[in-house]
Amino acid sequence: MNLSNRKKGVLLAVAGGSFWGGSGVAGQVLLQDCGFATGWLVTARMLLAGIILLAIDAAQHKGDIWSVWKERQNVRELLTFAWVGMLIVQYSYFACIAYGNAAAATVLQYLMPAFIVLYVALRNHQLPRPVELLCVLLAIGGTFLLVTHGEPGTLTIPLPALIWGIVSGISGAVYTLTPKRLIRQWRATLIVGWGMLLGGLALSFIAPPWAFQGSWTPLSLAVFLYVIIFGSVLAFWFYLGSTKYIQPGEAGVLASVEPLTAIILSVALLGQPFGWLDFLGSACILLTVFILARQ
Repeated sequence: MNLSNRKKGVLLAVAGGSFWGGSGVAGQVLLQDCGFATGWLVTARMLLAGIILLAIDAAQHKGDIWSVWKERQNVRELLTFAWVGMLIVQYSYFACIAYGNAAAATVLQYLMPAFIVLYVALRNHQLPRPVELLCVLLAIGGTFLLVTHGEPGTLTIPLPALIWGIVSGISGAVYTLTPKRLIRQWRATLIVGWGMLLGGLALSFIAPPWAFQGSWTPLSLAVFLYVIIFGSVLAFWFYLGSTKYIQPGEAGVLASVEPLTAIILSVALLGQPFGWLDFLGSACILLTVFILARQ
């Protein structure tokens, strides 16, 4: 069965968000239970994911991973994507988890769709479409219910976690919007691969990959591999690839299945309770996906 371009975009964004949902829970295990350092985890994640994506792209396109660097505009956009978008969103998200928890990091990162819609509205000098604004509100409201159970007082996080979470939302908008032209002209694997690798190389000057902190066990190794393969390679590839078929604002909203996935995995793997407010938040997020998929 052939899928329309729009349906492809919707499926890719939802899949990327789902893999990210698992990545947040996995990251909390590594950072809080296995003693991994935030800087080392982010550096290793970006370097390995970047190498894997570039290797995949090279295998599929006869090794042509260098042509993108021939144009000055491509160089400028790639470096912005790697250092302002990819690196910062990766580090800020895991820093928020390290200082707080995966739930707090998720709800703060999902300010991203609001930042995207605001930026697009300002750039185009027009108000957001009513359906887009509705879906953003549903996504943010659903995420809020999922991670706080409707009680703002339960989101008690240190100030550094709050700051890193807001930075994560802003930088998330940057990495969604910046590579759109590059991905349409080239390929998601190529652009995301270079973004990961360049971001990891830059962070290596601060948190070198050989300066490991933590504890290696069969569990931590399995969780780490999940973070690299599913939570990094496939998640970013699918999510950013979706912007080739749908608008960045819609991609950001559709990827809000991330907190739903995080809650389900937390219940199944960590034994966290799941009450009626969790179901209500889940319904808001799923309704968002349904509305945008039918546009």
